[in-house]
Order: sequence, then C-alpha cells, then structure tokens
Amino acid sequence: MAHSSTLPVLLKQLKLSTMAASWQEYLEKATQNNWDPATYLAALCEEELNQRYTRRIARFQKESKLPVGKTLSSFDFSHLPQLDKGRVETMSSNTSWVERADNILFFGPSGTGKTHLAAAICNGLIDHEIRVRYYQATALVQELQRARDDLLLEKLFRRLDKYKVIIVDDIGYVRKSESETHALFELIAHRYETGSMIITANHPFSDWDKIFSDTMMTVAAIDRLVHHGIIMEIQAESFRKKQAMARNPQQTEAKGQSVKNY
Repeated sequence: MAHSSTLPVLLKQLKLSTMAASWQEYLEKATQNNWDPATYLAALCEEELNQRYTRRIARFQKESKLPVGKTLSSFDFSHLPQLDKGRVETMSSNTSWVERADNILFFGPSGTGKTHLAAAICNGLIDHEIRVRYYQATALVQELQRARDDLLLEKLFRRLDKYKVIIVDDIGYVRKSESETHALFELIAHRYETGSMIITANHPFSDWDKIFSDTMMTVAAIDRLVHHGIIMEIQAESFRKKQAMARNPQQTEAKGQSVKNY
C-alpha cells in the first residue's frame, strides 16, 4: 500500500516538479478549507499546469529574440489613425492566421513603427504558445548564406520550422547579391503554405528588384508571400523624428527659421 512518505519520490519520478514542491502547502490548505481529496488533487494539478505554462512562455520569449518592450500596450496608435487597431489586436490574439500559414507584410517609411507592430503581434502570439523568431533581414541572409556554403541549408530550414512565425525585419536592406538573395528566396519558397512570415519593408513591391537578383525570382518571391498575405501599409511621419522634435523644440524651430531666411 502506498504511503505519503513516498509521495515526493513518486512525484519526482513522474517529473511533476511543481506538485513535488507544493503538495505539503496545498495539503495544509486542503485541511484548513475541508477540501475533499478530488479538490486537493485538482488544485495541485492546476498549479503544475500553471507553472509549466509560465516556464514554457518564458522559454519561448527568450528564444524569440524579439526587441525588448515592443508590445501593443506601448504602441502609440494615435500616431497612425489610419491603421486598423482592432485588426492588429486580433492578429496578436487570434492564431487562426498562423495555423493557415498566412503572412503579414508591413510597408512604410523608416521609423513609422513597422518593427514595433511586428514584434508586438508576436509577443501576443507567444502568450498563446506560438513559437516565433525575430531576425534582422541582413543577419538572416548571412546565416542562410553560411548554411548554404556549408551544404547545411536544409538542416537550417528544419531548425527554423519549429517557429510558426518568423519576422524578417527591414528586408529592403538586403544586399543584391545573387547567392545571398537566392538563399532568402529558398527560405520564402520553403515556408510557402507551411509557416508564417512577418516582413517589414521600406520599399513597395515595385522596388523589390533591388533585393532579388533577377526579375523572375522577384516575381516568384512576391507571389508566394502575397498569396496568403495580409498587407498593411503605413503612411506617417517617423516616430523617431517626432520624438526628436519634442525633445528639442527650440533647435527645431531655429533650424526651420534659418531655412526660411535662406
């Protein structure tokens, strides 16, 4: 017959670490509140699940490499009145678009919040246990190129497959090198209808021939991204410029006056 003295050992063998650490505390609560055995067991199981969720989310957050502090609550939507706030919030909380392997493409000038929005959406997805990975486009292309040179590109693709969403930030800064852009195209083709991508770009599709090495590759990449794509265009003044002007109003006014005088 089982004895309570063996409980810590049994829980450890079952890899129920939270229950092993909490069973005595919850036993005291059960005694004080006259819980029946089923209630006591349910409370212990719930604590185990809660702690596992917390650890899993912390692990997903760490591996995501997302920029720090980029959440929807910290984003100034008043700066972008034309942006559909509700749609962005839905994309961060409703994972159906991820399950369909849809893509999101943010277009707009530098400094208008594209990176913030992409990261904020992914922070919301992590809370729903979706694994994501953030990359600066140039860093991603370099990693892809190294893997390609070492004949390890397929292995890298398999490693990236564990992330349901990959952010490719500032794709317009990728150098127009045939070997590098070909590796990027291979990733886009690999994830087509199997994994989602969020891409930010300063330039419209009409300028993407500056990214990829030939027209056919450009058209093929765009076609795969937009087939199941959500396109969001942002037209606004740079947040960074606005903040700089707010910090230095006198300097900005003086500069404007000198230009006017000239």
